[in-house]
Amino acid sequence: MKALYALYDDGRSAQRAVDGLREAGITDQNITVISAQPMDDYAFSRMHSRTYMWYFACAGAAVGLSAATALTYTTQTSWKLPTGGMPVVSWWTNLIVMFELTMLGAIVATVATLVVGARLLRRRPALYDPAVSDGKILVGVEDPAATSVERVERALRISPAIELKQI
Repeated sequence: MKALYALYDDGRSAQRAVDGLREAGITDQNITVISAQPMDDYAFSRMHSRTYMWYFACAGAAVGLSAATALTYTTQTSWKLPTGGMPVVSWWTNLIVMFELTMLGAIVATVATLVVGARLLRRRPALYDPAVSDGKILVGVEDPAATSVERVERALRISPAIELKQI
């Protein structure tokens, strides 16, 4: 079995199912909740909210700034040109290149973090059901252990008007 999930009509039922899965011993990393609209009023909406994207974006910006500074400095000092007593390295004009490469580093790091964090490069498709587009809320567990399948089913049957599905 690849996944076991249920479709709920409202957020309250989905929250009860998530709480039941937690009581059954399923960790938050293994619980999948998908809805067509934001469900900020419920605790399951904040299950996977912790992200390190800001730190990676700052690191990418620092790498971009360092690369831009090294590029502009070494380019301007590689050839000994007569400047008539003016400095060879002109920082005011270098700021344009430094800003652009800083932003490029931050953007590339942010996109890379998004692709890896959202698991967009998966080999198999993510857990999804077309009923989510119609307003249902999907709560499920991917690859449940054989010993916990019965507990997962019991936790997902928290509401009488649900559909329980297996893939």
